[in-house]
Amino acid sequence: MEMAIFLVMGALSVGFSLVMILARKPVTSAMSLVAVMFCLAVLFALQSAHLIAILQILVYAGAIMVLFLFVIMLLNLREKEGEESHTKGYGQIFGGAIAFTILIVAVGSTSMSGSPAGLSSDRFGTTAEVGKILFTKYILPFEITSVLLLAALVGAVALVKLRMR
Repeated sequence: MEMAIFLVMGALSVGFSLVMILARKPVTSAMSLVAVMFCLAVLFALQSAHLIAILQILVYAGAIMVLFLFVIMLLNLREKEGEESHTKGYGQIFGGAIAFTILIVAVGSTSMSGSPAGLSSDRFGTTAEVGKILFTKYILPFEITSVLLLAALVGAVALVKLRMR
């Protein structure tokens, strides 16, 4: 049963990824990205990383995608017109095929032994283990990220206030 769910979610995520890349409307691309994020959350849940699955939905499919949609709507992006939009898809498909081939070769050449960050498979993805690693080994990148997000928020508010004047 798990293999069937994995195959269905993997196929759906690849399909939505293609829709995201090939769509001409930015909102369609953003909504396809939301669907990919949900598929990834299911894949995380299959790996017993329930916290990571929930965070995937809350943070990426929720907060980040709402931010993307607000930016798309604020910038008033529309479908591209002209000759470029018709031929652009072929280059994207070709680039995606090359990237996919490189990914397959890279994954095939690495060994998949051991668990991430030296964790045992029964504790991977638990709240306690993620918190322990996040606030010990990765505390500096975590704090730098929080400062960068704060700076981005202040910059976005300043730009909107400047535009409203």
